[in-house]
Amino acid sequence: MERNFWLDDLIAALRPDDPDAAPLLAFLRRRRVRVGSRRMARHIGAVWLPGSWIVLNARYWQPGRAVSPELAGLFLHEVCHLRQGVTTALSVYGELEAWQLGFRYTYRHTGRTPPPVLRDLLALPLARDRDVLREARRLMQVYASKAYRADLLPLFPWGDELRWRLGWWKRTLVE
Repeated sequence: MERNFWLDDLIAALRPDDPDAAPLLAFLRRRRVRVGSRRMARHIGAVWLPGSWIVLNARYWQPGRAVSPELAGLFLHEVCHLRQGVTTALSVYGELEAWQLGFRYTYRHTGRTPPPVLRDLLALPLARDRDVLREARRLMQVYASKAYRADLLPLFPWGDELRWRLGWWKRTLVE
């Protein structure tokens, strides 16, 4: 895996005046994020790994190529997961936040209109509401196909999901 070949280019390509990029740029300055490249399955653009790693799929992103708004949005998506921490990143809530942030950035800076399914996803409130998160999971799988296994993730970050599940008996008594 090539290491940190693009971090400076990625950071330089992000627009510091962008409302989505600014807080993540501050996070990147505080944290030693490492960027690498590795050949992965075709349906994967990038992944984040604990220990502040972001790995870009070498099928699509090579050193020396210009940083497109799509790549910058994908990078912000993964940085968002690093900032969230493992328990939030591995939840539908965490994915919704990262998808919205990445796609908002991409479409704001390409001038293109997102497809209807992404417009619906971007319109969802970022809330810890089970119905909203179920709809977000459905829209993610419509956009990315059922191969995107959001159905395996808890809706809330793990601690909140566990508290919600343990409180099922209280909810049944009230209803």
